[in-house]
Amino acid sequence: MNMQSPISPAAIPFAIPASRWDESHAATLSPAELLLYRSNLLGSDLTVTNFGGGNTSAKLSETDPLTGETVQVLWVKGSGGDIGSMKLDGFATLYQDKLLGLEAHYAGPDDDDKMVGYLPHCTFNLNGRAASIDTPLHSLLPFAHVDHVHPDAIIALAASSGGEAATREIWGGRIGWLPWKRPGYTLGVQLRDYVAAHPGLEGVMLAGHGIICWADSARACYEHTVTLIAQAADYLNARLATAAAFGGQVVAPNPDRAAIAADLMPRLRGLMTGARRKLGHFSDDAEALEFTGSARFEALAAIGTSCPDHFLRTKIAPLTLDPARLDDQAYLAEKIEAYRAMYAAYYTRCKRTNSPAMRDANPVVVLVPGLGRITFATDKTTARLAGEFYGNAINVMRGAEAIGDYIGLDEQEAFDIEYWLLEEAKLQRMPAPKPMVGRIALVTGGAGGIGAATAARLLRDGGCVMLADRDGAVVEEVRAGFAAQFGKDVVRAVTCDVTDEAQVKAAFDACAREFGGLDVLVANAGIASSAPIEQTTVELWDRNFDVLAQGYFLTAKHAWPLLKAMKAQGGTAVVFIGSKNAVAAAAGASAYASAKAAANHLARCLALEGAPEGIRVNVVNPDAVIRGSRIWDGDWRKERAGTHGIDPGTELEEHYRKRSMLGRDVLPEDIAEAAYWLASDMSAKSTGNMINVDAGNAQAFTR
Repeated sequence: MNMQSPISPAAIPFAIPASRWDESHAATLSPAELLLYRSNLLGSDLTVTNFGGGNTSAKLSETDPLTGETVQVLWVKGSGGDIGSMKLDGFATLYQDKLLGLEAHYAGPDDDDKMVGYLPHCTFNLNGRAASIDTPLHSLLPFAHVDHVHPDAIIALAASSGGEAATREIWGGRIGWLPWKRPGYTLGVQLRDYVAAHPGLEGVMLAGHGIICWADSARACYEHTVTLIAQAADYLNARLATAAAFGGQVVAPNPDRAAIAADLMPRLRGLMTGARRKLGHFSDDAEALEFTGSARFEALAAIGTSCPDHFLRTKIAPLTLDPARLDDQAYLAEKIEAYRAMYAAYYTRCKRTNSPAMRDANPVVVLVPGLGRITFATDKTTARLAGEFYGNAINVMRGAEAIGDYIGLDEQEAFDIEYWLLEEAKLQRMPAPKPMVGRIALVTGGAGGIGAATAARLLRDGGCVMLADRDGAVVEEVRAGFAAQFGKDVVRAVTCDVTDEAQVKAAFDACAREFGGLDVLVANAGIASSAPIEQTTVELWDRNFDVLAQGYFLTAKHAWPLLKAMKAQGGTAVVFIGSKNAVAAAAGASAYASAKAAANHLARCLALEGAPEGIRVNVVNPDAVIRGSRIWDGDWRKERAGTHGIDPGTELEEHYRKRSMLGRDVLPEDIAEAAYWLASDMSAKSTGNMINVDAGNAQAFTR
């Protein structure tokens, strides 16, 4: 590592939350809707809590559907929800008197897991939402409204050797302090008893967890929570203003970090062998660059994260890399293997007799000085969230170090959370992933009929897609539509003219940086032209070959290193969208047909070259895909109609339908199904093949 003299810029401050309560809106809501409103306000503000973090509750009067009597019901965020985006059905509802009666079954800390099993027996009104392990923290406290959140400023106090003293200094005894205890019934009992022994408390700091606080109304509870966080942030910011974070910066941000990440991520991804492929997420935000470039970086990274919410997303510790050795693939392989060995040793040291089998030993978080933070997971959203949670952990470390020493989770405690039988049961209940989860595709001509249909087919089965098209406005419109349908994490778009090598390379760099690499290339960008040979100009000939032959060559060339990187993961796929005209002569379209034939032959050559690298290359040959096609919207429609002596507006589709052996229209979705099959593991033993999707055309038979 290139060590420089420490630079001491002002540390990144903690954001100060402010109340966003709208009383005019709140006045229209029912008690349950007020709880939801309060929860959504808290959870949608990342200065208050992170995604999926925190829980809220209210004890409300309800009519018992069996007896008709008025009973007190605990509404509390259910297991696995996100308070920022949840709806009313995200709350578990439980009889409060039954929850209090559960203590008769509790004999001590060893009963924590057993007590979780009793929660379903307290369900009110047949609500199917499972209650979370934090339910006792809410039910055992005697307050009407309770919030438990863990924003960075609060966790910084909770994870510092100076946190308890700082808590007293900030709040003067109004906020209590409980030492670390894993979430569960025992912590709920300890909290209740502590609050009972200290009347007048307004909240309690839970070491390593966050803060829990309460009030008599939804608004008062919300504003109390926001105020406490703001006070903690103000306190930490005052100390950060006079000290360099993490001992000062010794490695400056690399101005070429985006290009370096695009090169590095596919090579790391290819080394992370396992049951499922990984997807990557890159961040060079200010927090990542400040931390990875600091003097204390290695020492603090080795400690790991503190808050259970952070740890469950980021693993026991990150992998750190020397920025001077990123070009050395053997070095990267050694570092990945050493991490897996470290993780296996951690598992062996800490496992219990009933622990689940060891899970994936690959790193989740990879940190590189000057570059930033890369995270890997089996789906894109999880990879992104892991990065965000580690960003939270960096903020926590910064604040914790400003008032004392940062304290991570005890190793055994960390293991017991990661391999908690209740957590394992939750994982086992998750549905099986869709077939293309973990796969990354780049589709050229992605804004057109066939390209967009193919992208949609891949996205529907869980794939991630980079749409590449020369029409930037249209491809962005297509991306936005897919983002609304499939989620913003799984689709990206880039403007790319496949005849421009610089743009092609930039498209694949963007794909590598956004998703971590490439598994599937669908080369589809195309044009069409029709002219008798005497009227075929050199310019027209060259234009067809530039797009349909050279364009396919350039996309394959720049996809190749990304595809090769995944050889150890079971291989990759290239699908060329060809044409019936590539194998069947066409009068009046010699430039188009010849260029398509060249692309098809290129595919056969690449199938030979790719096989030793695990790269399969196949072709789909459509014919007369008129509906939804941008090519057929232009001169090609008139030209082909003119060749056949028919009306382009009313007779063309019927002409091609009747010409086919099956007498059926060929749609973009039909081509997409064939491309999907060739891209998927269903065709894992097929390469160098052509599939005609043309409703039957004897002239195009390949054998």
